Amino acid sequence: MSLTFHWFLPTNGDSRHVVGGGHGTPATAFGRNRQPTVAYLSQIARAAEDLGFVGVLTPTGAWCEDAWLTTAMVSRHTERLKFLVAFRPGFVSPTLAAQMASTFQRQTGGRLLLNVVTGGESHEQRAYGDFLDKDARYRRTGEFLQIVRDLWEGKTVDLSGEHLQVEDARLARVPDPVPEVYFGGSSPIAGEIAARHVDVYLTWGEPPAQVAEKIAWVRGLAAKEGRTVRFGIRLHVITRDTAEQAWTEAHKILDGFDPDTVKSVQAGLARSESEGQRRMLALHGGNREDLEIHPNLWAGIGLVRGGAGTALVGSHDEVAERIKEYHALGIDEFVLSGYPHLEEAYWFGEGVLPRLAAQGLWQHPFAPTSTPAAQVPFTS
Repeated sequence: MSLTFHWFLPTNGDSRHVVGGGHGTPATAFGRNRQPTVAYLSQIARAAEDLGFVGVLTPTGAWCEDAWLTTAMVSRHTERLKFLVAFRPGFVSPTLAAQMASTFQRQTGGRLLLNVVTGGESHEQRAYGDFLDKDARYRRTGEFLQIVRDLWEGKTVDLSGEHLQVEDARLARVPDPVPEVYFGGSSPIAGEIAARHVDVYLTWGEPPAQVAEKIAWVRGLAAKEGRTVRFGIRLHVITRDTAEQAWTEAHKILDGFDPDTVKSVQAGLARSESEGQRRMLALHGGNREDLEIHPNLWAGIGLVRGGAGTALVGSHDEVAERIKEYHALGIDEFVLSGYPHLEEAYWFGEGVLPRLAAQGLWQHPFAPTSTPAAQVPFTS
């Protein structure tokens, strides 16, 4: 089975510096270096498609552009690339969301994947008119996914739940294929929802031992539901011809972090209700020292960015080895990013993917194996 790689569309702006934002923190000023225009995001999407990434993830929240609208526009500039659209169930009715997904599938030729984000910050949710607490939001997500999945199967749905109610709901046209559902969450109730409803469980880039624990946890919950779940991981990457070059880039990024910005971002993230965010913060403790928390796993990104805060840093060979290490635990999908996203897509796509292809772990999803991205890797 070939590993699956996805890239990231920075709809909050891009830069040679880390663009912060997420989990209640605003995007940093660096996000204005490269505006998230359709033209620029389409450059990234086309590069990702050519290099062999299956899809691209888009974020959701007040700090970035709307994912549905942006990906719909960018899809017109690509041919086969899929879009892992992040959205929050509390902001749209389940019947409308099922219809939107169905329309997206037909208009793009089946290129939609859904990343369900329950929402870990109550103050941000309230800005959108959602006043449920965190556990209630997860219970609502479960009802939401139950309705949406039944509608996608062509069923007529009547449900009177704790938070959602629909009557005689049905779709005139069901999606073909049915979009796969991606989902992440580290709290106990998040695991329950994942086990019952999702196709791919996503974890942020924690050290392998912690990732192994999460996989075993969710896999066990899914087995009790009579289901199996695939696993993916969300990471940044800084990969170069040599380890020295990669770490030089990482240190350059770290040197660009303004101390006041780090302090402000860390204070904001400390208020987060997200268990996953708490685990990210614990990896670095707000300190600039000892940020390599596992060989080639660097926690520096999390000093100024909410959400995914770790990066694989090293030579192409080293990064490929770390990917193999995560894969051995049960990770089959990798959702990656790097600053700036256009250039880093090429560093990874031309440096790491050929090495994995040479070992039989990856093949280009859109082209014959004789394409440049799947040839035997060059030597540094």
